Amino acid sequence: MQPASQTSIDLPGIRKLRSGKVREVFDLCETLLFVATDRLSAFDVVLPDPIPHKGAVLNQLSAFWFRRFDTVDNHFVTADFDEFPKELQSFREQLAGRSMIVRKTKPLPAECVVRGYLAGSGWKEYRESQSVCGIKLLGGLQLASQLPEPIFTPATKSESGHDLNIGMDECRKILGDEMAERVRELSLQIYSAGRDHAAQRGIIVADTKFEFGVVDGELLLIDEVLTPDSSRFWPRDQYVVGQSPPSFDKQFVRDYLETLDWDKTPPAPKLPEDVIAKTSAKYVEAFERLTGEKLG
Repeated sequence: MQPASQTSIDLPGIRKLRSGKVREVFDLCETLLFVATDRLSAFDVVLPDPIPHKGAVLNQLSAFWFRRFDTVDNHFVTADFDEFPKELQSFREQLAGRSMIVRKTKPLPAECVVRGYLAGSGWKEYRESQSVCGIKLLGGLQLASQLPEPIFTPATKSESGHDLNIGMDECRKILGDEMAERVRELSLQIYSAGRDHAAQRGIIVADTKFEFGVVDGELLLIDEVLTPDSSRFWPRDQYVVGQSPPSFDKQFVRDYLETLDWDKTPPAPKLPEDVIAKTSAKYVEAFERLTGEKLG
């Protein structure tokens, strides 16, 4: 287990390229260093309290999937700290377990969302139009209903940071016909493989988001893969159609924040210890069930 929560990472002598809501990215010349902090965002606001072990879960679970999906070209190089360059070896306490080295790519300007069940914005749209991202669906579906087959529903990021659902036609305009079709096929392929593995571990992958990048004309799977931050995981034994199942992510936090008189703009309120503990436990449980390993 990671010994202490980390909310900000600085590595003297190593150039930081950017600091996202969760991840810090450093330039290693030929490659990038991804470091997953324990920061947590809700409603697009970073909260003041870290979630213990969260960064380690995101990093090590992504590494697990990158290795498992070795037939899909990806940007993963290594998450083994002993294989990191010597200039990073003095930063073991900050980096071990929560970082990986990846190839540099040019990210595609579209997020590749795959939905296997009706939830979230997909459920909201279905109630209004019986479709999701322009894809017409059967009538009579309920909240958390499994779709007849997974659907590809791409999205883009607005300046506010919110995902904006788009149809396949718009995706083709952004990426080009050939690239849009390639990422659609790859996304559905990876989702199906991940869903089948998770099902054996008692977890439903309701939906997930992938990102792809290009380097030297090569299309690579990048960013994070099938983590509690990029996916909606439900426990199979608590799944009931028509109800919102409990999930292996920050739902405890969202539920708590919804009870407060907070307008969902910074600064975010502090979290009670029990909410932090339950959220941390859910992240760790997702990792251990999916990988069959203890968090290192």
